[in-house]
Amino acid sequence: MIETILWKNNCARLIDQTKLPGKLEYIDCKDVETLCGAIKRLSVRGAPALGIAAGFGVLLGIKEFSGKDRRLFNAHIEQVCATIGASRPTAVNLFYALERMLRVLEQFPHDTVPQICARLKNEAMAMFNEDQQVCRKMGNYGAKLIRNGGTYMTVCNAGALATADYGTALGVFYAAKEAKKDFKVFSLETRPLLQGARLTVWELMQNNIDVTLICDNMAAAVMKKYKIDAIFTGADRIASNGDSANKIGTYMLAVLAKYHKIPFYIVAPESTFDLSIKNGTEIPIEERSADEVRSFAGCQSAPAKVKVYNPAFDVTDQKLITGIVTEKGIIRKPFKENIRKTFIK
Repeated sequence: MIETILWKNNCARLIDQTKLPGKLEYIDCKDVETLCGAIKRLSVRGAPALGIAAGFGVLLGIKEFSGKDRRLFNAHIEQVCATIGASRPTAVNLFYALERMLRVLEQFPHDTVPQICARLKNEAMAMFNEDQQVCRKMGNYGAKLIRNGGTYMTVCNAGALATADYGTALGVFYAAKEAKKDFKVFSLETRPLLQGARLTVWELMQNNIDVTLICDNMAAAVMKKYKIDAIFTGADRIASNGDSANKIGTYMLAVLAKYHKIPFYIVAPESTFDLSIKNGTEIPIEERSADEVRSFAGCQSAPAKVKVYNPAFDVTDQKLITGIVTEKGIIRKPFKENIRKTFIK
């Protein structure tokens, strides 16, 4: 399995996903500014991976502090967290990770600066290791939904490139393959930045999984022509009622799945759930540069001054979701009640 993000040689090493599938290149982020730039331009992306990147970003921030004053150190780390938090607004895993790092500061107010730095590194590495374990658990639960000889569909990229291990939605396929199941996958290209074409297809082919690439606007025709057994997608934030934000185009798939009577599953860890919000209307949706839509593969594909609406995510209503695969099992309806039962002790 490819290693998407690592803490190595005192820096955050990550695959530059903007170069895939043409080149497999790495970026060594030695400071917070470089890491935030990588997050903004989607060199690193995917909710769990963003959480890990946030933790590593705090470690980079530690390197930028000199002195022994604990109060000044706390203020510095709080500013680092604010800077990282401003890089992308939708993926709640990023904020979850930052909150965990800040909680370390609160829990050990009397530690010296070297002592608290060691604790912060331990916390960041703990999140990395936890994500690896969580991916495996989600994959094993989700693999039970894959039948031998089945055909499935996914959008964007929710695999190894989005996590510290083998992914959320794609982790289901990897676990099913490990269970010796034979199946096929249709991957939507995922305009405007082609995460499905560039990343998901590349990943699945690397792992010898039968994958067919389709344009986003072919989804309905494929559902009508072929027997799609289920659709699996990731999520960037899930509200307490089950409404789920994911890459733009996910809501479209869910609506089409409802019409064609195809089960629709979200695959996401506990850290993607935001139980502080009631429903999807409270999820902030990032809007990205108009140039991502005006151009295609570096070539202008629309008039330079045309108005563009470019939300990076959409929200799928919980009524359209069959189940949510988590590391604690598959949550089914009623979501509001069962999400609380699953995560609130």
